[in-house]
Amino acid sequence: AARVARPRALRRRAARPRRSLISMLRCLYVDLDGTLLGKGASLLHDDAGEFTMLGVRALEACHRAEVEVVIFSGRRRAQVFEDARLLGLRAFIFEAGAALEIDGEREWLTDGMVPGELTIHEQITASGAPALLLDRFAGRLEYHDPWHRDREVSHLFRGGVSSEEADAVLVEEGLGHLRLVDNGAIHRRSETLVGVEQAHAFHLVPKGASKSRAVARHMQNRGYGRDEVIAAGDSREDMGAASAVGTFWLMRNALEKDPTLTEAIAAAQNVRVTEARNGAGVYEAVVTTLAEGR
Repeated sequence: AARVARPRALRRRAARPRRSLISMLRCLYVDLDGTLLGKGASLLHDDAGEFTMLGVRALEACHRAEVEVVIFSGRRRAQVFEDARLLGLRAFIFEAGAALEIDGEREWLTDGMVPGELTIHEQITASGAPALLLDRFAGRLEYHDPWHRDREVSHLFRGGVSSEEADAVLVEEGLGHLRLVDNGAIHRRSETLVGVEQAHAFHLVPKGASKSRAVARHMQNRGYGRDEVIAAGDSREDMGAASAVGTFWLMRNALEKDPTLTEAIAAAQNVRVTEARNGAGVYEAVVTTLAEGR
């Protein structure tokens, strides 16, 4: 029997779908703790510890839409490298933006401070800045044990201080080449931090290091435009990436733990707060962006 040719419209429909014309979503920059991960830093649990696949579905949605996913985290490289490997990602940002790694090539974003005879972490120790802050903010700041160990760049603390106040102390003591980064609220409580109701994680890093700078550098490397990328996170430092991306999605749980973030949201034009928390919030950010893009 003779074959009946399909109408051109049907043939076009059967072809591989094209990406939408709106500067299409090409990359998602996503934080780990308090964002993609739930209770116990688990990808498969929500903030209450219940099993969920929504974080995984967010990654699946990105894969199906050919959207690159890049982790930007305060964690040390060894941890982020393994996370990226497990998730099949080609690029990641670690130690609160101190370095960017793409396809196995690392770039330090720490200005004049680079590894040599001493690691950057050891150079910061030698400057006396960690001891200064721990002394000046005794009872309000301490090392975030045990996660502060074996780091290459940042000194990791927990406590309840103002980054602006800490930075002023550093400048006053001639250590303005460093800054204290507020990387968001944590669950961990400490008996020695009396009076600190909601502890935050803080990173002492070279002044030039930031998640926003690392995101912008990755965008430059890949050739992504601002309207082609989004970021998702749960901290004040994460929100700094709003200056580089089209839309920054702040997780609902971040605002619940730190209501003062409303001031930073009001000052930005492209920050949206998710209805959902953690991995479900990332899923919401991805599918909403993809849907609105069409």
